[in-house]
Amino acid sequence: MSAHLARFRPGMRLLPLLTVLPLLAGCDMVVLDPAGDVARQQGNLIVISTVLMLLIIVPVMALTVFFAWRYRAANSEATYKPDWDHSTQLELVIWAAPLLIIICLGALTWVATHLLDPYRPLTRTAAGVPVAAEVKPLEVNVVALDWKWLFIYPEQGIATVNELAVPVDRPIQFRISASSVMNSFYIPALAGQIYAMPGMETRLHGVFNHEGDFTGFSANYSGAGFSNMRFAVKSLSADGFARWADGARGAGQSLDRAAYLKLERPSEKEPVQRFASVDPALFDAVVNLCVEPGKMCMHDMMSIDAKGGLGMAGVYNVRDLAYDKFAARGSASTTLKPRYVAAACAVPMAPSKAPVDRPADLAPLTGAGLSRPSRPLAPERTARNETPIPGRPLI
Repeated sequence: MSAHLARFRPGMRLLPLLTVLPLLAGCDMVVLDPAGDVARQQGNLIVISTVLMLLIIVPVMALTVFFAWRYRAANSEATYKPDWDHSTQLELVIWAAPLLIIICLGALTWVATHLLDPYRPLTRTAAGVPVAAEVKPLEVNVVALDWKWLFIYPEQGIATVNELAVPVDRPIQFRISASSVMNSFYIPALAGQIYAMPGMETRLHGVFNHEGDFTGFSANYSGAGFSNMRFAVKSLSADGFARWADGARGAGQSLDRAAYLKLERPSEKEPVQRFASVDPALFDAVVNLCVEPGKMCMHDMMSIDAKGGLGMAGVYNVRDLAYDKFAARGSASTTLKPRYVAAACAVPMAPSKAPVDRPADLAPLTGAGLSRPSRPLAPERTARNETPIPGRPLI
């Protein structure tokens, strides 16, 4: 019997590893194998950083086991030096190796932080494929609602709920905001996450390199319906995207401010909706927190504050503020009625276009305080056909 069990003992050692395989089957490697160039660069950054850290972690773990075994009390062959306390060679290895890795990680992080800045316009759609000067990014306005996502396409004049469709190999510029609480807009296959905050606008640039169906979601907890705050993402060909936009125009629904206020109400597991038309000024009203009729926009309020306030002329330009209780909250007095500004003379808010991005700088990055040479080469260097080094002054 013992000989029979010994025959199967090597296979039994692998049994714990086999039990882990079903757990790994549910892993989604979209972060390390995405469909967009920006997300792919971010995934490569994760891999490179991990490998650099493993260069010090693996040897330390291996040497820990080696020293514990080599210098165990039962090993009489190991050299016993109770008074040993210093080795210059060992100190150099201990301090130099981590220092070099930290320098490499710092340089890698600095460059990636600038090149993968979500506000930075794309300079390429794939490795070795620069963005042509005549290519116009697709603008998509994103609004995080409770608990759903609204997408507005100003160029196409349509809007959708919980469905995002974009053409492949075309840069995408997202303008992102929220209606009430902070969320996080995240499409792992496209690019990194960026926050959506009420009263503010954030931006994100990305591109898909091949067609497919993906998933986006909120990566920041925002209440009861957070778990189902997901949306479908479709990467389509140029013709497929045109057909999809034509289908949205045939939906028949119109997204004006009244429809938005109904859509803004909290709801969970909202099905996909498409709107054939949309108010051109809706997204700017959402950012300025003035979708409701008669509510002052933030840009008007900031304009008034910049000019020193309403002054004495605005004392009478107020209305009573109605609460859901008879008395003012936090006040024991019933004679003084709270008031709010009803209107002010301000320039009407016109529908704005996406902020014009400055052309992407294709020149190599330089460190802080290191300017690129602006004057021509010295005559003696020109004669030797030397070229300037970025960040190094010419002599």
